[in-house]
Amino acid sequence: MGMPSDRYRFRSQWRLDAAADRVYAALADVAGYPSWWPQVRVATLLDERSGELRCRSLLPYDLVFVARRDVEDPVERVLRATLDGDLTGTSQWTITSANGGALAVFDEDVIVGKSLIRAAGRLARPALRFNHDLMMRSGEHGLRRHLAPVGA
Repeated sequence: MGMPSDRYRFRSQWRLDAAADRVYAALADVAGYPSWWPQVRVATLLDERSGELRCRSLLPYDLVFVARRDVEDPVERVLRATLDGDLTGTSQWTITSANGGALAVFDEDVIVGKSLIRAAGRLARPALRFNHDLMMRSGEHGLRRHLAPVGA
């Protein structure tokens, strides 16, 4: 039977010129995402473990979902959340030291809940993948700038 057409698995790898602990701290601070990640329009903390994110890239609508933190491990540098809303599923960051900097790997396994996307079916998949890739590239560039030494 294969994956339903509204299910997506994404993996992104960001190579950053900053210590892995600094990268972890920035990625753990979800409320700070809008300051460096242009497509994360709003991040509202709901409680100590949950926040609502409003994201928008090229496609003409916002994705709004609540991320509930399941794992926050600064030793292993793993952040894992359960998502609910326009995206339902899980996302995880794993940050490791690499080549004098850090490698941040983002894994996401989600069902896209927008009725518009579901109605478009398979035709939406290439657009959604392109949109996600663009958002992740922009986030990587934004975080790189955010972590750059002052005056660099």
